[in-house]
Amino acid sequence: MSDLESTPSRPPARLPSPVRPSSYLRPRRSPSPPPAAEKPEWKQKEPLTQMDREQLEALHAIREFLKIRTSYDVLPVSFRLIILDTGLLVKKSLLILLQNGIVSAPLWNSKTSAFAGLLTSTDFINVIQYYWQFPDKLNQIDGFRLDSLREIEQAIGATQIETVSVHPMSPLYDACTQMLSSRARRIPLIDHDDETNQEMVVSVLTQFRILKFIAFNVRECRQLRKPLGELGIVKEKDIVTAMMNTPVMNVIHMLVKADISSVPIVDENGILLNLYESVDILTLIKNGSYQDLALTVGEALLKRPDVSLPIRPPYYPPTTPPPPPP
Repeated sequence: MSDLESTPSRPPARLPSPVRPSSYLRPRRSPSPPPAAEKPEWKQKEPLTQMDREQLEALHAIREFLKIRTSYDVLPVSFRLIILDTGLLVKKSLLILLQNGIVSAPLWNSKTSAFAGLLTSTDFINVIQYYWQFPDKLNQIDGFRLDSLREIEQAIGATQIETVSVHPMSPLYDACTQMLSSRARRIPLIDHDDETNQEMVVSVLTQFRILKFIAFNVRECRQLRKPLGELGIVKEKDIVTAMMNTPVMNVIHMLVKADISSVPIVDENGILLNLYESVDILTLIKNGSYQDLALTVGEALLKRPDVSLPIRPPYYPPTTPPPPPP
């Protein structure tokens, strides 16, 4: 018998089973719950209900998902990125944001060829406060450039926002941690060229995009069924509100003092009517007219674009009765 005949035949190779692309994004379910050391919130004095256990399991699944996915995974297949030079006039930069339907943009210093921060609605609020504190310098505002925004912050005594960034291939968990520690609502993704070692702005990651990515790819999100009122995320004493007849400038002071992005607009009975967001201010000053800041909130909301989404009334689960009117 020849050597070829004596060689045992190999079994045919088994083809992998077809999977959907989204299957690669979902974390594998662990056969046993994580150890208590990784989840101190499991240790509670009162016995956990079924809803509590499902809530903790969902939070753990989301946390593990953020650790195995990168920030680059959140980006869509195709997207547009607008970067502004620090030598651009503040007035022109505002028009660029509004014309492109965006509320923030990365800044680039062409002199040093480096990333210079992020332009957001907070910067324009600082310009408004500068005008409010120094009305005699209104004629100089149109000449302000983006590289002078830090001087404006120092003049009004505003806290300088820490510029944080992450590498696109870093874990998504790290990006969320940095956003939480710096109270940033968006974080730039910065890479470096292998040949020149020059910084490259890849994109900007927002809280909304991260939450949408989690909701689409983590099945355990459906287990997050506890009402917001039971989570203790916001205390009633920390809530600031305004009314339709409140001047816009007063609302701007609320946004700055509470370090929030929107103020609920209520009626005399405390019923929610609308939200006035920091991005709404951009519409008022888009033509360089700061006189509109004397308008009331109700008048300012009439200038809001028609694409704005309506405010839905709050939902109360059947087991939770709505609070009594004040």
